[in-house]
Amino acid sequence: MRIALDAMGTDEAPASEVAGAVAAVEADPDVHVVLVGDERRVSAALKRFPRQNRVTVVHAPDRIMASDTPTSALRRPRSSINVGLRLQKTGEADAFVSAGSTGAVMAASVVLLRPLRGVDRPPVATVFPTDHGLTLVADIGANIECKPRQLVEFARLGAIYMQDLQGIERPRVGLLNVGTESEKGTEVLQEAYRLLAGSDLNFVGNVEGGDILRHACDVAVCDGFTGNILLKFYESVAAFVVRKLAPDLRRNGLREEIQDRLRDLDYAEHGGAPLLGVNGVSVICHGRSSPRAIQAGIGVAARAVRSGLVAHMARDLAAAREGRL
Repeated sequence: MRIALDAMGTDEAPASEVAGAVAAVEADPDVHVVLVGDERRVSAALKRFPRQNRVTVVHAPDRIMASDTPTSALRRPRSSINVGLRLQKTGEADAFVSAGSTGAVMAASVVLLRPLRGVDRPPVATVFPTDHGLTLVADIGANIECKPRQLVEFARLGAIYMQDLQGIERPRVGLLNVGTESEKGTEVLQEAYRLLAGSDLNFVGNVEGGDILRHACDVAVCDGFTGNILLKFYESVAAFVVRKLAPDLRRNGLREEIQDRLRDLDYAEHGGAPLLGVNGVSVICHGRSSPRAIQAGIGVAARAVRSGLVAHMARDLAAAREGRL
């Protein structure tokens, strides 16, 4: 299996990507990583590691920065994002992973891979570590405003993701809202509640923000505006706790041990955020991703390919359109 990895995406590129790619192939004998980026810089970073036959380089001289507009990716065919996605489109790679500009990766993925039939607006989703497992939150920023039927799409795609990648037979779906009662929230949320309640999905009703950490559902559905605020707050929690506890941790010699435990709270360490509902596997990692997080993102892409995630989504969407669910 060949995973195309944007080698120029992180703040520390290409060092984090190269180290993460080497770790990924060492951990999984079936994975071959294609590093896409400036060949000179990527090859120089690779020299720091023992030779790996399953890590190769494809030259892409252009790098899209976070300050660039998302649509700029569509006008720069030699960028590492475009070249990596085209490798998947042409069958030279089975999946694509990038820690580059989220907007650029989303825009290029939708244009090059195309949405699956029945998907209006593909959502970006990521897993949040909780008390008793992982909860997938969709959307976390791709679609700022959503119609009720689009939230139902997110729920269906998220449920399939949790089935295939987390082995949950019938994922519990919750609608993120300001209260648990069915009449809570905006007209969009009230209609989405009605549609979800009448669907074949395992809908458990509205969930509030605090319910996510209590693992009240396996898939939490929301628009990208709400999801992104939730994500940005969540990712700051571990660093905040470390700062507050740092003096006591140093005095008691527990800093590294506690930091290792807090790392489990970092969503990025559990893999990147997949763009669900496109005709391919596109995984978006955080711009500050460590080598460990890059390795995790590659692992998510590999599991998606192995499980036949995209084909499963296409079948389920077709069955829903035909009323067979």
